[in-house]
Formats: sequence, C-alpha cells, structure tokens
Amino acid sequence: QVQLVESGGGSVEAGGSLRLSCAHSGLSVGTGCIGWFRQAPGKEREGIARMNGLGRMFYEDVVKGRFTISKDDDKSTLFLQMDNLLVKDTAMYYCAVDFGTCESKAVTSQRWTWRGQGTQVTVS
Repeated sequence: QVQLVESGGGSVEAGGSLRLSCAHSGLSVGTGCIGWFRQAPGKEREGIARMNGLGRMFYEDVVKGRFTISKDDDKSTLFLQMDNLLVKDTAMYYCAVDFGTCESKAVTSQRWTWRGQGTQVTVS
C-alpha cells in the first residue's frame, strides 16, 4: 500500500518561498516516477515537476527556474522548493507516484496511480 503525505503548504506573499515535503511509504527506491502536480479551484490539474528512478528531473515551463524538486531516499521524502512565488501559483499541491515512466501519457496528463491528500499554497 502506497501512502503519500504532503506538508509545508501555507500562505506567503508574492516573491516569497515555501518548501513542500512528501513523506512516502510502500515504495521501492527507484520506483517509476514521483513528482508534484497542482490544481486550482475550477481548473484542471497542472504538472509541476517530477523525477524518475535514476534521478532525472523534469520541470514544466511555468515553474522552471523557480521550483526545485529533490528527494532524500534515506528519509523516504520528496521535496519541492518553491522560490519567487507568484499569485498564479496559488493552488492545492499534490505529491504523486506512478509505476510507469515519467514520460508516459498517464503522467504527462496528470493521471497518476497514487496521490496524497494535498497541501494548500496561497500566494497574495
């Protein structure tokens, strides 16, 4: 059973930073693809960043240069460092896992196999 628990969300002023964490269990090191997506009210899911089992990172253009994905395998935790936050970054942020590749249609269309309960990020 895969479990994903996000934390670190909150309210911040534009230009500020937040660091999201995702504690995961039930995954083997090197599992297919792990990453983050977000969803604002009334909008579709939007991919942010993801990482494959070899550590290759993928970023969507909308966050490239501002967000950094990383992980600590010893602590079974995925991170998302978010800098220079913009008002349009306001959304619920989800940690997600898929056993396929990071280039799969499922992942790129944000139809992940597993996701956490989300953590709210509000930028004003």
